[in-house]
Amino acid sequence: MEIIMKAYQYVLDNQERFFEAVRVHLTLSITALVIGLLLCVPLGVICAKNPKIASTVMNTINSLRVIPSLAILVIILPILGTGFIPALVALTILACPPILINTFLGFRGIDPAITEAASGMGMDQRQILRKIEFPLAIPLVIAGGKTAAVEVVASATLAAFIGGGGLGTFIVNGLGMYNFSLLVVGALPVAALAIFSEVIFAGIERLATRYQRD
Repeated sequence: MEIIMKAYQYVLDNQERFFEAVRVHLTLSITALVIGLLLCVPLGVICAKNPKIASTVMNTINSLRVIPSLAILVIILPILGTGFIPALVALTILACPPILINTFLGFRGIDPAITEAASGMGMDQRQILRKIEFPLAIPLVIAGGKTAAVEVVASATLAAFIGGGGLGTFIVNGLGMYNFSLLVVGALPVAALAIFSEVIFAGIERLATRYQRD
């Protein structure tokens, strides 16, 4: 309890620094997630409709999942240096696999009979994609976004190792100085943000599923 109180007092005494770290952490996380969604949802649809390229792309993306978050940051370091942009690139790479894989599975899991029936009713490919396939696949796409969001928010703490800022700065400094109250200043908000992001996506997923039922 004493550690929590010291952490709270530190936040009160250093509000500007703390909220700037929160802002950077959220900016990194949200930007990486948005870029991941913009890149991987269309790519997942393309892979689902083109088996020839699907295996190559999916195997490449699956290989990224086994690389630890810190290792990706270390790989990016000599290429792009330190700072916000290298951290953003590394986090975007982390966000891509769950989004792409879930999008791919969501569209591949659609019964071909459904799309054939829609085509027989006179719908073109764009209409089928927009009105039939995407609504059916959206729950899995959202689930991929949820997984990516939690991973990115948690991994954004590692951005501090390459000068990316964020709440990880408090964790790194706290570990370096054996100052556990400073460590808590970074760790508790990160945990709260990860839980909050999961709750937000779970709510979106429920709304999408309800819309699909209706």
